[in-house]
This record gives sequence, structure tokens and C-alpha cells, in this order.
Amino acid sequence: MAEKEPHIIRQRGSVSRTDREQRNGHSARVFWLTGLSGSGKSTIAHAVEKALFDAGMQAVVFDGDNVRHGLCSNLGFLPEDRQENIRRISEVSKLFAESGTICLCAFIAPLEADRTVIRSVLGDDLREIYVSCPLSVCEARDVKGYYARARAGLIKHYTGISAPYEVPQHPHLVVDTDRESLDESVAKVLDFVMHNIRQADGALADMPEGRSLGTTPPVSLS
Repeated sequence: MAEKEPHIIRQRGSVSRTDREQRNGHSARVFWLTGLSGSGKSTIAHAVEKALFDAGMQAVVFDGDNVRHGLCSNLGFLPEDRQENIRRISEVSKLFAESGTICLCAFIAPLEADRTVIRSVLGDDLREIYVSCPLSVCEARDVKGYYARARAGLIKHYTGISAPYEVPQHPHLVVDTDRESLDESVAKVLDFVMHNIRQADGALADMPEGRSLGTTPPVSLS
């Protein structure tokens, strides 16, 4: 990786993160959902995003598949490519958090080394959520057939089959999507998000006047 040039310094704008959070009526955090493909990361993240959006809050989902169509389209699935993929989205998430936006990141981030990179970039803004689900259940949910292709050797370096997944040792939250209904998992994550963004600043501890989370719509992994 190229060394930083000493003449490149951070520029300060006229609008601070605190200004943006006060305008939004809530603070910002990055909630990183890690787990096997098919565990429910993206489904949960999008359902939580919709609930926050409907309540008038600034939230965005970054999805592992979507970023590989643009930001990370030049990366493969070798360990060094995976780590660069994680580093890039961590930096993008940091920029969004600094703009006052709640970020929901749905990425496998299979290795502890990957998650160390995430922590080094995001620091106290990071909340790690482990979406736990047995490999057999993830395979049964795989309507696109990726796991079957990986087992046949048609997809190389596929997490859970030909590449390892290291279970997080100290996540801030665990959801078990093989034991909980999806609605229960979504409600659990949404409650965790609200608790953490409310705790960031006492002045932002309550929902903005006139806003309500209501109830989350039913969702499905199919």
C-alpha cells in the first residue's frame, strides 16, 4: 500500500458532524452485520433501513454484492482482495457516519484480521453484529446455487466451503436466524440500533417529535 504523502492533510468543512446529527435529530453509527452467505445479513439490514427511513431518519445499507459492481469491481476473492474490499467499505462508511448517516453494512468479513481492519478505521463508531446461522441452513436457503457450485469446485475461495469463516469472539450483538423468526431478528437489530444512536448524545436521546418507528413489515429470506 502506498505511503501517505506528508503534504496531504484533512480539510475541515463549515458544517460539523455534530451539526448534521442535530439537524437529523439522531446520531450516527456504523452497524456491521457479519455472517455466512445466506445467514440473513442483507435481508435484516434492508428491513432495518426501511424502518429507520419511514421514521424520518438518515440511514443507508452497504451490501457486499452491490459494492463489487462499482467501488470494488476490480477486486477478486483472494485474501488480500477481500481485505482491501473490507478496507474500502470501512472508509466509505466512515465518511457517511461523519455526514450524520446511520450505516448498515452487510458483509461477510470472514476473518478476524478483516474485522481488525474495520475496527481500526471506524473506532468507536463501530457496532459489530454477528448474524449466526449453521452452514447447512445457509446452503438450504441458497436459491442461486452458489454453495452447490462452490462444492463442485466451480467457485473458488467461497466462504464456508473453500475459505474459512472465523466466528466473532466479542460481537456487540448476536442474532440467531435459524432459531429466531426473521421478524424477531429484525426487531432485535432495530432495537439495538435505536439504543446505540440514542446513547451517543444526551440531547438526541429521544425520537424527534412527530416521528415513530411503528412496526416493522414482515420480511422473508426467500
